[in-house]
Amino acid sequence: MPLVIVGVLLAVLGLVALVPLSIVQRYRMSTARRRARGWLAAVNAAGFALSIACFLAGAAFTTHWVPDALRYALAGLAAGCTLGLVGLLLVRWEPAPDGLHYTPNRWLAITVTAVVVARLLYGWLRAYHAWSANAGNAWWVTAAGAAGSFAAGGVVLGYQFTFWSGMRRRLVASLRGVNRTS
Repeated sequence: MPLVIVGVLLAVLGLVALVPLSIVQRYRMSTARRRARGWLAAVNAAGFALSIACFLAGAAFTTHWVPDALRYALAGLAAGCTLGLVGLLLVRWEPAPDGLHYTPNRWLAITVTAVVVARLLYGWLRAYHAWSANAGNAWWVTAAGAAGSFAAGGVVLGYQFTFWSGMRRRLVASLRGVNRTS
């Protein structure tokens, strides 16, 4: 039995140790030049739309225990959508014979990544302090700033949904332009 517990503990610690590597890889992949694919943009936009619906339902449900969770989630979502529009304006689009290629803006990619990292670190710090200080009658999750985590999640979801929806729109527009000229 102790061997199983040690194995599970090592697996969890291994996953935690891989978080910094996954963040670096996420940044590298989000700044690489890629070919825009219509099916991928449509699947991503639909997937993020479903994620946003589940996210908002979860935030509405959580508002019962964490005050202002839904309000923070909506504010983060609005900020993320705005950031997504800025991202679409800053993307370098390159028409090529084999299709449309794009290179996302590095500064915007690092900003979105930094929002996620900062919120993770801040959340862990606040949770530790709230848990160790035993915040009186308040639930430690509320004291840890869970509503702010909803805002950070909304920023990421809003940005990705707007970016992929805009990408799909751009691809459809470029295909219409190709069909008119041929």
